[in-house]
Amino acid sequence: MRTTEEVVETLRAALRDVGVVLPSLCVDPVTGASDEPFALVELGRCNVWVAERLASVVRGERPPLGTYVTDVRDGRVGEVRGHVGGQVQVRPLAGGREWDCPVGSLELTPPEEVLRAQVRRANRAGRLPC
Repeated sequence: MRTTEEVVETLRAALRDVGVVLPSLCVDPVTGASDEPFALVELGRCNVWVAERLASVVRGERPPLGTYVTDVRDGRVGEVRGHVGGQVQVRPLAGGREWDCPVGSLELTPPEEVLRAQVRRANRAGRLPC
């Protein structure tokens, strides 16, 4: 049997792999200092966006909320914001209106493409009117 610390690190890595970070994840200090053979795991607190993303992963939604995707039909890059009626709701990274997309038309976006879209958005926001 693994130690509680090892289990916490395994859980942390598994959550990180699906894009979820629980900042307060740790071994419970009270039971960790007691004579209990296995301490409790403190999942801690998180903001509502992390909780929503965790729920999406647990429900098995693919791709989970917060994932950056590319719509292969037209090349738009966006962030998954919901799942409704077999469609995925995607918010463009460069700004604009959300759109619905079938799951089969989405691919994960490479990090460099996400960065390009974010830079385009920042550049557009930084332009001053003439």
